Amino acid sequence: MATPPATPEPQDQVSDAVRGNWVDHLAPAWTRPYLRLSRADRPIGTWLLLLPCWMGLGLAILWDGQASLQDLWIFIGCALGAFLMRGAGCTWNDITDREFDGQVERTRSRPIPSGQVSAKQAAVWMILQALIAFAILLTFNRNAILLGVLSLLPVAVYPFAKRFTWWPQVFLGLAFNWGALLAWTAHTGTLNAPAIVLYVAGISWTLFYDTIYAHQDTEDDALIGVKSTARLFAEKTPQWLQFFLITTVSLLALAVILSALDRGPVSLAVALLGPLAMGWHMQWQLRMLKTDDPERLLMLFRANRDTGLIPLLFFAIAFFL
Repeated sequence: MATPPATPEPQDQVSDAVRGNWVDHLAPAWTRPYLRLSRADRPIGTWLLLLPCWMGLGLAILWDGQASLQDLWIFIGCALGAFLMRGAGCTWNDITDREFDGQVERTRSRPIPSGQVSAKQAAVWMILQALIAFAILLTFNRNAILLGVLSLLPVAVYPFAKRFTWWPQVFLGLAFNWGALLAWTAHTGTLNAPAIVLYVAGISWTLFYDTIYAHQDTEDDALIGVKSTARLFAEKTPQWLQFFLITTVSLLALAVILSALDRGPVSLAVALLGPLAMGWHMQWQLRMLKTDDPERLLMLFRANRDTGLIPLLFFAIAFFL
């Protein structure tokens, strides 16, 4: 009788990792703690960092009606950069939160609190990822490079935000949506109003999905004194999420109008279907929401990959009309 394939021991996994992920089952054993620091076993964060980049690029192409091979590189470079900078940012987050993480059920299995790597080893890994990402950034224009360097400020501040404000999700939004500004500027060479409106829309979207995510930890966060919008909103969370939904869709629609107004009524109408379809997907999440069901919360949080991909489809169609 054949022996079934071995699976990692429970203590050798992160509790909220995707089941059957490639890190736990295919990556060499010595690389796993570092890949877990980078959240390679939980790819949703990379998507949520990448999608504002692609939205910024898509609207920039609608803005001037031009697409080139350089845009293909921006598209690929943003994907590589999102993976690397999300990894560096998460590693920084784990270094700064190592004492908190050891006290929270969902995070105590992370590499540093579980003893898989030391904080010093994690710091070296963080710097390596950031340097490779910087090399990619140097292939963009000067203004995009400057924006990329400035992005380090919200990334550095975010892990500390939950210590001093009930709104740490705002700081996450500032960091996670910076790519909308960068990708727009990488295409156009300048920072224009539609990109700024898109950036604010992305911050509102982040408040939506990360409040859902934060509800997994409300009990532990209360015990250790960590602040979040999930704790702040409590039973009023659905009403606040509805507000963020409306704000996100409205601002994204405004960004589309500012970007595609000169492309003709058909192209503009198709592009505007993107925010509407995104809002429909967010409304579905609200209908499914159960703040006392951690598995449901994690599923809804991960569903935001599709939330962000939906408008991109409409932007692409609008360009060819």
